[in-house]
Amino acid sequence: MAAPCWHVGHHIRRNAQSLRVNIEHLAGNRAFGWTPAVHQQAKESVILPRKKAWSKEAVLETLASTLNRDSTAYPYQFQDDPYLSPRTATEFKLYSLAQDSGRSAARYFVNNHPKFFTKDFAEPHIPCLMPETVSLLLEEVSEEALKERITLRKVTAAVDMYDQLLQTGTAVSMETTHELLDLICLYCDRNPVQEGEAGAEEEKEGRRMTSRRGADVPRLSWTENNNAERIFYLLPERDTRCYSAVIRGMVKHGAYAKAFSVYSDMLNNRTPGDVHIFNALISAAPEVRDGYSERWDLISELLNHMKQQEIHPNLLTFNSVLKSLRQCGSLARSYSPQTLNEMKALGIAPSLASYDHILAVFYKSVSSGPSNSDVLQNLMTELEGQSFTCVDPDDVLFFSSAMKVCLDNKDLELGYRVQSLVEVGENWRLLGDSVQLSIYYGRFFNLLCMMEDVDVVLRWYKQMVPSLYYPNAQGMKHLLQALDTDGRLDLLPDIWTDMKTLGLYNRADLLEQLLGLMAGEEHSPELQEAFAVCALDVKSVFEEKAGLEWSASSLSHVTTLLLRASKAQQAWDMLKLFKAHNRIPSEALLNSFLSVCQRDGASERAVELVQLSAAFCLTSTSGLASRALAEFDLNQEQRLVLAGLEAAAGPPSD
Repeated sequence: MAAPCWHVGHHIRRNAQSLRVNIEHLAGNRAFGWTPAVHQQAKESVILPRKKAWSKEAVLETLASTLNRDSTAYPYQFQDDPYLSPRTATEFKLYSLAQDSGRSAARYFVNNHPKFFTKDFAEPHIPCLMPETVSLLLEEVSEEALKERITLRKVTAAVDMYDQLLQTGTAVSMETTHELLDLICLYCDRNPVQEGEAGAEEEKEGRRMTSRRGADVPRLSWTENNNAERIFYLLPERDTRCYSAVIRGMVKHGAYAKAFSVYSDMLNNRTPGDVHIFNALISAAPEVRDGYSERWDLISELLNHMKQQEIHPNLLTFNSVLKSLRQCGSLARSYSPQTLNEMKALGIAPSLASYDHILAVFYKSVSSGPSNSDVLQNLMTELEGQSFTCVDPDDVLFFSSAMKVCLDNKDLELGYRVQSLVEVGENWRLLGDSVQLSIYYGRFFNLLCMMEDVDVVLRWYKQMVPSLYYPNAQGMKHLLQALDTDGRLDLLPDIWTDMKTLGLYNRADLLEQLLGLMAGEEHSPELQEAFAVCALDVKSVFEEKAGLEWSASSLSHVTTLLLRASKAQQAWDMLKLFKAHNRIPSEALLNSFLSVCQRDGASERAVELVQLSAAFCLTSTSGLASRALAEFDLNQEQRLVLAGLEAAAGPPSD
């Protein structure tokens, strides 16, 4: 067996060499053939690596690049448990908080009982799954113990250890003092809520609400003479880092006037500042000045101080200026373009937050006119095709603000341009949290419903629901209006199914709009049958939900739909509900019901209908009685009853 294999390999090697020689000879006779010099250079430049180095995540990254979002699936975070698949935005928030709570509880247990989690099975190693050190190991009074408490974010314990070190006469290094001041000022002299502890979820939700409003709304107030101020004023020498920690902490927690007081003390001591100090003070300038001109003068003064101290501004500096200009009235329209031009002159690329501030300065939703969205048009021309990363907390506000401009101006083309920018790279990550995401896609969907063809609207509807967007009642109303405008009422049964799935079946105004569209015009028997099934579903919803109350129009619509589907008995049951809920049926409904009774030859039901009208004291009773006497085959007793009702009601009204 070895000999034949050897012969085969020998012939392959010999033939390959001959083929290579022939190809080189042929190439040398052609104009584009290799010259000896080029051939020698190619031989020297080609270096084949013995082994290709791949990262441990290379296979996963390659597989991930081949996948797209499944528009029919729920968000990925809920796919592990099908029983926790949210149907509405409220359920999405509830289940997300439940997952965060469970994750925090698990982390709390792992960190506080590390002896049960000593083995690491993950390959590659995943540090976040392993226990963290959360308990204090060093009890002696030393700087190392102080560093440990700072690392573990034990604010009270760190302050106590610092005081003990001072009492024993032990000098604390300036670097450790800086870290201690940073810790105290960040958490406003309070211990932060740890994961798994009571209040952790409320703290997270508060941070979400703060970032969503796009403002540094202080949840903790800066107290007078707290530990940060006490330690700060006990220092024999206060450098830039100390001033930076205290000033930024005061601004973060609402002590704006005190922050400027400390800044004045810094200037008097001839201590140079840093860019973080000026960023914080610029953002706080509108809080310490009342007039628009005074606010801008203070901002200009701070910028001049930066120039004098040769401190180079960064992106957050200019974004703080633009954000403060939003509270400077008409002055903002003059100075915000100058600020943006200064950024570009210094080679600082604006972030999405910069453009959001510009948009807020120049766009007012109350204004009108064809040029109302020109600013966004110009911004989109500059931004199209670019991929962004989050460099400012306010970056996540741009897309929802831009889509609001498109919706207010009913500019569909501009809305598509904004959506195209979202789809570039990973820009979708800058849509914000689940609430911001819902706001953005809700505005985009409402714009589509108002301005786009219904087939395109439905295509977007299938792409976004439920993977990206859970329509609220307003969004579903716009969809129903779009179907009505384009005459696609045949899709109403499918929309009703989606309404039940999305939890929108308990909104009385939405149900009334749906029933009104179904009962507006008469359609084919098949469609009327489908409408009747929907009407009976709505009836069961009203019966099961305690908070829903029948209106006269809703009762009339359901009765009309049942009559058109030849469900006379169920329609009659609906008529009885008018009296039970103190609602009055319309004359048109009673005449339609009488026509159905005539078609079916139900003379007894016709008499009962006239009696029901008389019980409501309707002016149409006389007319109904006259129609019944003329159009129905009645016995003597029935005629006497109708004649009495006609006489009691008086002549029919014109």
